[in-house]
Amino acid sequence: MKKTLLYLAGIITSIALLAGCDIKGAPEMINLDDETEVSVENEIKDEKGSVEEIEITEPEVSKPEETECELEDGVYIADFDTDSTMFHVNEMLDGKGELTVKDGKMTIHISLPSKTIQNLYYGLAEDAQKDGAVLLEPTIDTIDYNDGTTEDVHGFDIPVPYLDDEFDVALIGKKGVWYDHKVSVSNPVLKGDDESGNSDAETVSVSEGDYTIEVSLEGGSGKATITSPAQIKTSDDGSQVVLVEWSSPNYDYMLVGEEKYLPVNPEGENSIFEIPVANFDEPLEVIADTVAMSKPHEIEYTLIFHSDTMKEVE
Repeated sequence: MKKTLLYLAGIITSIALLAGCDIKGAPEMINLDDETEVSVENEIKDEKGSVEEIEITEPEVSKPEETECELEDGVYIADFDTDSTMFHVNEMLDGKGELTVKDGKMTIHISLPSKTIQNLYYGLAEDAQKDGAVLLEPTIDTIDYNDGTTEDVHGFDIPVPYLDDEFDVALIGKKGVWYDHKVSVSNPVLKGDDESGNSDAETVSVSEGDYTIEVSLEGGSGKATITSPAQIKTSDDGSQVVLVEWSSPNYDYMLVGEEKYLPVNPEGENSIFEIPVANFDEPLEVIADTVAMSKPHEIEYTLIFHSDTMKEVE
């Protein structure tokens, strides 16, 4: 009997000790909703037992560092250059945009060749896809072409951190893919000082008629050439087209900006295209597709038409 009593006393003592014991290190329970509970630790102890607070930071977004603007407030015409032939201003604008300076901040408005580009982002494509990224929304700009037609295209207002050096601008097209690009803004001319907005290139005014002009070709493998001088046709409205004759019959189309041009002599000895040229003496970036290889292949070229060699055809 005595042994039984001692055994029962031991059990009662053990239960009493367990009932008054705190379980240290147990995580705090947080109710997220009526049906879900998750266990989280609000504090972390280091090796010495001290408590360290956890600091949660937002992901950093890369932006170009702005420099002090040396231009006075006003509206300027400036060159807008990019690293791609597929991302550029409309051909009628001679590679330029309208730069607005206000309170030391610069913004350039550019008009594109079409509505293909849906949004721009002032920074990197990686940051454009983060939560809270502020995308540049398009405007609808109307372009008047030399042939009398008009077209509505997308335009954008882009912050400019500094002049003359490249900065990052990302874009997304209709396929929903973001691409990184480098752009730069340079040669600002106060609007009104130069009605053409062009301080460097020579403006050539010719009357209606037929002319010839020397043309230089750069790019490609160096095997293809074009006939020089080339023929120019000028209309009374000031528009001008150049006949570009390749040294091969294997070119089936050309791209100038986003406009596609087919040969004017599909069965001729050499491929000949009639393309518009807004300004001479400036590089004109084009793409020519050749079928001479095992499969069609687009090749990038640069054409330069030299105005000092222009001669009227008698």
